[in-house]
Amino acid sequence: MLNLNNAFEAVEVRESLKVAALDIGSNSFHLVVARIVAGSVQILHRVKQKVRLADGLSADGELSAEAQQRGLDTLANIAESLQDFAPESVRVVATHTLRKANNAKTFLQEAKKIFPFPIEVISGAEEARLIYQGVAHTNHQLGQRLVIDIGGGSTEFIIGEGFDTKILRSLQMGCVSYTNTFFKNGELKAKAFAKAITAAQQELEMIDRKFNQIGWQSCIGTSGTIKSIIELASQLDSTNRDNCVSLSDLNTLMNLCCAAGNSKDLKLQDLNDDRRPVFAAGLAILIGIFKSLNINEMEYSAAALREGVLYEMGDQLAQSDIRQRSADSLATRYDVDIEQAKRVLATTMALYQAVRKSWDINHPELKSLLGWAALLHEVGLQINTRGVQRHSGYILQNIELPGFGQEQQNLLATLVRFHRKKIRTGDIPEFTLLQQNQVYKLLALLRLGVLLNIKRQDDILPEINVKVDDKFLTLGLPSDWLSQKPVFSADLEREQDYLKEIGIKLLY
Repeated sequence: MLNLNNAFEAVEVRESLKVAALDIGSNSFHLVVARIVAGSVQILHRVKQKVRLADGLSADGELSAEAQQRGLDTLANIAESLQDFAPESVRVVATHTLRKANNAKTFLQEAKKIFPFPIEVISGAEEARLIYQGVAHTNHQLGQRLVIDIGGGSTEFIIGEGFDTKILRSLQMGCVSYTNTFFKNGELKAKAFAKAITAAQQELEMIDRKFNQIGWQSCIGTSGTIKSIIELASQLDSTNRDNCVSLSDLNTLMNLCCAAGNSKDLKLQDLNDDRRPVFAAGLAILIGIFKSLNINEMEYSAAALREGVLYEMGDQLAQSDIRQRSADSLATRYDVDIEQAKRVLATTMALYQAVRKSWDINHPELKSLLGWAALLHEVGLQINTRGVQRHSGYILQNIELPGFGQEQQNLLATLVRFHRKKIRTGDIPEFTLLQQNQVYKLLALLRLGVLLNIKRQDDILPEINVKVDDKFLTLGLPSDWLSQKPVFSADLEREQDYLKEIGIKLLY
């Protein structure tokens, strides 16, 4: 007889971690909840909410109040599902629409009031990388593969092998934006399809030659758009290989759309009402992709961006490894003085350790970003010694940095841009995930780390005692040492004036 009180008492319970990933897309918000056990990611729950943020994005880049409210209402509902989650066990990424919206900060500030988890707006390249990781962890084809994800506002293209990407691109074409441009009011005409396909091919002119040169052995599509197309194509042609679609299948679906004349009259079994309004636009984009990249056949993968986020959360070292590769690549490309970078890093980290609690910057992510800024502050030296801070800031602001979200990259660029000389507070952006005074404190630490190593020599600094309160930073330097360094003393005196601009009083 089963004794419920003793059920599973002999079963060894292994430690597990419950995590969640939320993808704030241009068309839908996708939440995936999983648990990580012994390095394995087990999906527990999925939620998809149709929001169509991109519908509210105007030509001049303003996100409408109505679209913002739809997004906020959805986030409020999702917040209820995540009530028991620790902040570090949830990662939220936002894509094309919030990348492009001029007033994205307004939305993000309102979101903070109702949604307790930080929202990262990620670059197109970072979105592509995470999509590929989702596919790579769940599909096991041999050789190079081309992965394509058609979203509401952008489409991502990746060629990779195993878990490594070879090329990443994000193009501004998506099923919501193309619906608004080519298929208004649901009208499905051959002329509209021709224009949409041509527009997609024009976008693809930026990448088609390079991608075809690199080549691939298999082609994989992700996203709800491609899933719907492949499912409907398989119903029309029973000879299709499972889970695959060809150009002739896409043309057949286009002809059916044109025969219907309007999306409301499109009689395709299993085409749900949410997907119906944007189906033709997604189909036109995919036809353009097949033609420009000479694709013979595409198969579908259910894993995409949110799964890529989850699998990275499962490997606690993954993000650090990715960031390390990004930093190594920059250091090599721009001939960074490695020894000097290490000196500045060591001093900056020593200062950080001394003040992190008193200054309320005691967070692993802030420590990491300050460290990367210390290591990369001189990438602009290769351009010109004069104004190195401006050159370094420009490079870090505009280069692709896999592993770093958009706000993280902005912070890196900002710290490096003002690591020396005058601080222009008007040019320091407002951050969504950080308080402005935290940015100023990180900047002060980096500047001092650079200044204290201005001689570019090892073992010349004495032991430094550091004390801080909210506004004061005191460097305890031996008086006899300082008296023998008149130039160094002059540098510190000048730095006092610079730091006043950000409300920090330097004493020594």
